Amino acid sequence: MNINASIIDQRLQSVTNAIQEQAAEELRINDSGKLKSLAFVYFCVQTILDLEDSNTFDCLTEGGGDFGVDAMHISEEYDGEFTVSLFQVKYINNLEGNSNFPENGITALINAIRFLFDPTAKLEHINQRLLTKVEEARSLIRDGYIPQVRALACNNGLAWNASSQEAIDRSGFGDQVTWEHINHEHLIKILQASRPVKDSLQLSGKAVVEDMNFSRVLVGRISVDEISALIERHGERLLERNIRRYLGLQGNRVNEGIRDTLNSDERKNFYFYNNGITLTCDSFSYNALQNGDYQVRIENLQIINGGQTCMTIFKTLQEPNSRQQNNQAYVLLRLYQLPSDNDDLVQKITYATNSQNPVDLHDLRANDDLQQRLEMDIKQLGFNYLRKRSDTGTRSTDITSGVAAESVLAIWRKKPHQAKFFTREHFGKLYDVIFTEQLNGSQVVIAVQLYRIAENRRKRPHSNDPAFVRYASCFIAMQMGRRLLREMNLKMKEINHRNFEDAKLLINQKEDAYFNDSVQDVQEALQKLYGTQEISLQQLSATFRRGDLIEKLQ
Repeated sequence: MNINASIIDQRLQSVTNAIQEQAAEELRINDSGKLKSLAFVYFCVQTILDLEDSNTFDCLTEGGGDFGVDAMHISEEYDGEFTVSLFQVKYINNLEGNSNFPENGITALINAIRFLFDPTAKLEHINQRLLTKVEEARSLIRDGYIPQVRALACNNGLAWNASSQEAIDRSGFGDQVTWEHINHEHLIKILQASRPVKDSLQLSGKAVVEDMNFSRVLVGRISVDEISALIERHGERLLERNIRRYLGLQGNRVNEGIRDTLNSDERKNFYFYNNGITLTCDSFSYNALQNGDYQVRIENLQIINGGQTCMTIFKTLQEPNSRQQNNQAYVLLRLYQLPSDNDDLVQKITYATNSQNPVDLHDLRANDDLQQRLEMDIKQLGFNYLRKRSDTGTRSTDITSGVAAESVLAIWRKKPHQAKFFTREHFGKLYDVIFTEQLNGSQVVIAVQLYRIAENRRKRPHSNDPAFVRYASCFIAMQMGRRLLREMNLKMKEINHRNFEDAKLLINQKEDAYFNDSVQDVQEALQKLYGTQEISLQQLSATFRRGDLIEKLQ
């Protein structure tokens, strides 16, 4: 028995219990065997993409007419591109971990990629959950965005065999599709990410070490070979959650530039072309009697900036004939030994060194005074505000900061298109728009309750709901908010703890009426925009992404 396969098998029991009710309601899956398989799909998606519970289940497409795609996730568009993660997941009860990923699974993924991303291909015999996501991707393609596809083959065994690899090579997808094998070993490494790293780093040449404000700073030079070996030894444990958002070598111009430099005669200048990496630790030591080339021993090492650089170096040096070429390439290294009792300083350094990359700002904003104040205010209303991400499941009384941001932006700031499709900026450029000093806990909770009504209907539409309900949840929630304020004869800024219970009562009593009337608002706005012509799902997706309806709804 493989111990890591056994650990994952045990973990699936708790995952099964957590998703059982939702699986029965949304996917009509009740059989214990199928439920365990679904739990493994869910676990892989959540672990690899680092999603919250509700967003994870929304990715699942397993069932009849799924084209061999068990889960699908579409990122926001960035720099003219967007990433689609396709999961094909196979789980067997054999805990030896010695079975290859089946060849028919690879074949199914190849056929799905070839068919689903062609906007001209007709989609027949496809389930509604997958269809909604595929048409969203096709809509982006028609708007000129280029899809970068991650094909993730997940199992509790070995990678695919040589025959499957030949099929991948013959597919002709080139760099636009990357293939990744995920198994119990990989998943366990991610789960161990919080364990502290103790290791030694071999620096090259001179280094500067200085004591500063009860901290120590080391600035030096390290070879890319040393960086690659460090990542190979510790992987995800060094990068915490950042590893799950690695942008890959293909389709990312910065990472492609790193790879191209390392594989060219310019590698000797790599030190000058790269911004370097920043690390923190509890303590470091070295032989100060040397003049340079220090061997530095480090306790509790973490890379807080430069994770993309480190992973790209590692991936590049794994390529054939690369390792022998790169002994002339170096990277600037900044190592900070910080007081163990000063988490605030670590947070501020992490924020400052990463603020150019908004994908990580969700976590970096967690300790803002405003976020802490909202947590206290919302707690007094009987709800829990989760300003920091958690691995535990959420209850109906829990409100994550991500859901709060999306709800407030859609309903009170009246920017539903940015709420749904610009989530990477909610804690970046849009942060001050969403989280103003005047925003209070009552306003957040009310917005979240309205948003959840619309979101639940998006995920589980009624048989008589129009097709756009699957794309328009933020727009519908915005209209529901307008109706609530009108009935209470209030402005948004007047919602507070004094009228909070009245607002909650109205929402509970008129939930269906608010929703149905708001759906009618959107229906009328679409008619104003398109007249009587038939609107395809691709058009609907594009319409709500661009926000064309906002003016019509006003």
